Amino acid sequence: MSIVMTGGGTGGHLAIVKAVKEALVRKQGAGSREQEKGHSRLDRESSVSDLRVEPEDDTIVSQLVYIGSTKGQDKQWFEDDTDFDATYFFETRGVVNQKGLGKLKSLWMMLHAMRQARKLLKEHDAKVVFSVGGFSSAATAIAAKTLGIPLVIHEQNAALGSLNKLLKPYASAFISSYLEESPIKAYPIKEVFFENARIREKVKSVIFLGGSQGAKAINELALSIAPELKARGIKIIHQAGANNIEEVQKAYAALDIEAEVFGFTTKLADYMKEADLAIARAGASTLWELSATALPTLFIPYPYAASDHQYHNAKFLVEKELAWLMRESEIDKEKVLSLLDEDLREKSQGLMEIVERDGSKKIAALLQSYN
Repeated sequence: MSIVMTGGGTGGHLAIVKAVKEALVRKQGAGSREQEKGHSRLDRESSVSDLRVEPEDDTIVSQLVYIGSTKGQDKQWFEDDTDFDATYFFETRGVVNQKGLGKLKSLWMMLHAMRQARKLLKEHDAKVVFSVGGFSSAATAIAAKTLGIPLVIHEQNAALGSLNKLLKPYASAFISSYLEESPIKAYPIKEVFFENARIREKVKSVIFLGGSQGAKAINELALSIAPELKARGIKIIHQAGANNIEEVQKAYAALDIEAEVFGFTTKLADYMKEADLAIARAGASTLWELSATALPTLFIPYPYAASDHQYHNAKFLVEKELAWLMRESEIDKEKVLSLLDEDLREKSQGLMEIVERDGSKKIAALLQSYN
């Protein structure tokens, strides 16, 4: 029998799969899982019958299976992941963003993938399907329901994704950190962010987070207020984006201002721990990592996010008076500078109280309860 995980397309979706998968592996004490795995790819030229994964012995344990798409980032993340007993990638693509004949072709591809998913779910004796949404989850999530297999959905954002919204009434469990009725409120993030939490009082260090690809509006804001930050003796930590590092570094040098500038980093938790105030986009993972660190944040949502979900993510905290929110088109330098005089203790303490731990472990335990 198996636990099947599906969905992705973007890093935000796939990070949830990875976090929960790692929790499942830890729970199963899977030190020997890396031996003799059946890693498979399903494409137009492959037949499902050719991809059978034989159990190693008669022990009743949960196999871990991942089903994603050849599009998006799914293969980058999991094609060679030895924690999974089998991985499959269907030829699918988004439907909502297509028009005319393109939409019809996308629907046909999804229906074909759904037939393949039904065969795989039977073949692996799936006891539960865990879906994180995104177009690559559609075929497997719908196939699960046609077979009467329990479907557990995780929604990362306050504004529901189109597929998750459609399937929510049919889910055995619908997990969202934004919904009161959610059986699990904890967001799956690494424990290090909770370990780094501390109460902030006044601003001695500011971190600007535009993501690993950067955000032009946040870069421009950072440079515009940098002279005032320098005058106040406030340290600047700036994730400018991989393609913008040199440009931003030169801009700080021209202003005769020292700043720690980077693009992608594995030290993000450390940088967040050091900062007293953040100015950031409002993607789900970033928002909850900042919150777990108890770091008060001004959110400037990416204006073109699907369903404006970054705005709604940030609004969830703003309505609890635990964050600030400013549209990119309404950035006000003076209002931003006024935050430097805020007493941060109340927001910092409030974040510590609202964010629950062990999201990955709790979801893993829920999935195993179906076995």
